[in-house]
Amino acid sequence: MHSTTSALILGATLLSQSVHAEDAPPVTPYRPSVSSPAQLPAPGQLELELGGLSSKSDGQRRNSLPFAFKLGFSEEWGVVLGGEAWVRARDDDGARVQGVGDTAFVLKRAFLVDSATAFGLELGAKAPTARDSIGSGRADYSVNGIFSRDLGKVHMDANFNLLRLGAVEEGSGRTQSGLSAAFSLPLSERWGAAAEWSGTRRGGAASTAQLLLAASYSPSKRLTFDFGLARGLNRASPDLSLFTGVVLPLARLWQ
Repeated sequence: MHSTTSALILGATLLSQSVHAEDAPPVTPYRPSVSSPAQLPAPGQLELELGGLSSKSDGQRRNSLPFAFKLGFSEEWGVVLGGEAWVRARDDDGARVQGVGDTAFVLKRAFLVDSATAFGLELGAKAPTARDSIGSGRADYSVNGIFSRDLGKVHMDANFNLLRLGAVEEGSGRTQSGLSAAFSLPLSERWGAAAEWSGTRRGGAASTAQLLLAASYSPSKRLTFDFGLARGLNRASPDLSLFTGVVLPLARLWQ
């Protein structure tokens, strides 16, 4: 995680400087919470989110490099292409496996009520680009409803989603529901903090629940770093996850 953090900081700083402009719009971070905000990046601005994630569950550790490319066509429509650029874990037999993870495509629609309130809808599809020992080997489909609201200085993102799984255990349901609520607060001009509860439920399978705590640092409006941890609240959830990441613009495709 230390080497990943150092590489992210160096690469992001150099890339941010190459596209920096004082009059350019700020980035719109979706990291590091499970919840997605209703708002989209500035129209025409291609943003990259890249991170490092290390999770431990039942004595097994899984390390990955999650990524997401985000592009808003307008204030109401946009797309997200994300996944895991690299995964290192152990399979069911205990052998070490590594490779590219699955890839997801999301079409997003924002419904802006006013400067403090917005609704959102995401339609997603996951392609099984990972080997079976890393991913599920099947395509998944999802729909996610979003409610975002500024409550004074606190920003809230609440999500409710349904996931249609391509691969399930025998005797378990194929549709999984998920609920999450994230709250973020600026601590100063550059520092911020976030907390989130999230959980999933599926027939015939154990429900999951976790609590996430994170901090963010923005040296400029065009660059945001984050780091934090997530703790499972029951036995079906990962015991502990540590993460770090960055959000930055790659290019302004149009204005």
